[in-house]
Amino acid sequence: MEKDSLLPNDIARLIELVRERGLPQHVAIIMDGNGRWAKKRGLPRTAGHQAGTQTAERLIRFAGRDLKLPYLTLFAFSTENWARPTEEVDFIMDLLDKFITEKLAEFEREGVHVNVLGDMTPLPDKLRQRVDQAVRETAGNSRLVLNIALNYGSRQEIIRACRDVAKRVASGEVDPAKIDEQAITTSLYTSEIPDPDLIIRTSGEMRLSNFLLWQAAYTELYFTDTLWPDFGPDELVRAIAEYQERERRYGSVEDAE
Repeated sequence: MEKDSLLPNDIARLIELVRERGLPQHVAIIMDGNGRWAKKRGLPRTAGHQAGTQTAERLIRFAGRDLKLPYLTLFAFSTENWARPTEEVDFIMDLLDKFITEKLAEFEREGVHVNVLGDMTPLPDKLRQRVDQAVRETAGNSRLVLNIALNYGSRQEIIRACRDVAKRVASGEVDPAKIDEQAITTSLYTSEIPDPDLIIRTSGEMRLSNFLLWQAAYTELYFTDTLWPDFGPDELVRAIAEYQERERRYGSVEDAE
């Protein structure tokens, strides 16, 4: 259910409250609903993607500057999204290129460390070069680690990790009997990133859609009917506040008194 927006003073008080309770270390977001947002307004799907990019821009700035969240992951483009119409895919690629180009200076100024999760090989050369530049030039930043999941699919990531482990077994580097969770984890795109504490999905859909399946084993999930272009800082803070009300037991139980 969508909620009324909080007034600025209410947002400030809620930010203060969630900070006092202790922020999650890593929040990941499945940014869904751009197309439906555009359709509701009689606009082309591309207009929804454009509006969604502006929302991402605001959330990144808010998460790093105001909320001081350590890690933020945004699901920008999945391995399955290539099946969309060519015109739409081309628009998204150009939009991502423009977004990174225009925001790189701000990322450096605001201390945002850009990291990319996914296979960059199929991307247009220009975008791949732009991504490489952003990763390289922001490598020393530490205020906010921004992970952009780009041409990302979790099953493909796990297959890639298994192949990497298999190569190490074949070379004699790894004993098959000693393969454990850590062996897989170190071969994932997220090997240097803590697992997400909270995954948020917008637009009312209630599934992970091949996103961080390994990493989300004990992640708290938050679903909202809000379409991504309408998702603001107030709802991000609300999602974190709800997360803080939950008890994370990681499969254990409370000690009986």
